[in-house]
Amino acid sequence: MTALDVRLRQAEQYFIPFIMAGDPSLEVTKRILRLLQEEGAAAIELGVPFSDPMADGPVIQTASERALENGVTLKDVLRLGEELHAEGFHTPLILFTYFNPVLHHGLEALVEDAKASGFAGLIVPDLPHEESAPLRRIGNRCAFPIIPLVTPTSKERIEQIVAEAEGFVYCVSSLGTTGMRQYFADDVEAFLDTVRAASPVPTAVGFGISTGAHVRRFRRHADAVVVGSALVGKIEECRSDLLDPNRIDHALASLTRFVRQLKSE
Repeated sequence: MTALDVRLRQAEQYFIPFIMAGDPSLEVTKRILRLLQEEGAAAIELGVPFSDPMADGPVIQTASERALENGVTLKDVLRLGEELHAEGFHTPLILFTYFNPVLHHGLEALVEDAKASGFAGLIVPDLPHEESAPLRRIGNRCAFPIIPLVTPTSKERIEQIVAEAEGFVYCVSSLGTTGMRQYFADDVEAFLDTVRAASPVPTAVGFGISTGAHVRRFRRHADAVVVGSALVGKIEECRSDLLDPNRIDHALASLTRFVRQLKSE
């Protein structure tokens, strides 16, 4: 059982935010991560900027572009994790990156470096399960979860995917890219219940979840709820203040209120 399993099996630990590393800056990212820890995040997905984020909608794509303009790389994100770990940061950090940077870094080197930097797991959204065995073998050997994604179209593959899962299973609520949504498919709850019943590890649901009502709805059908685009959009909204030493505390307070609204019962 990994730190992620333990964390997500606790009923009060259900909120998993996603933010993009380096947007608006790496130093501000550290401040936001500490804020999310203080607000009781079960885990935090930390995105690595990438030039072709095919699973992401426009909000996260734009955040990735801004971080790339800041010169942020995978090595910078690993270094950020290492710094936080050395400073006593204890919320599990999940590295969220596409396969191209993983391949460029080297599969084994990436797993070893991510674990050494204090990360608790890895999500590679563009790596199909059928092609993930080499990375999963390395993860197993290093006791480092490679977190699988299951989509509503997985159907007969669900049991195969979850049988080999570690950390948690990421359930994709909707087809397409990430992004804020008003409506979800009528059968999304049945899909989530199916995955949860089959999975030996906790389940988390993401893609499109952007309001407190969404969080409350999906908590009944998964162990955790991932909020990405809505939070990244709020960070973009506060960007100028976050970069202003005289206004950053005001901006962080605004982010805190937003997170609390998402988590409100």
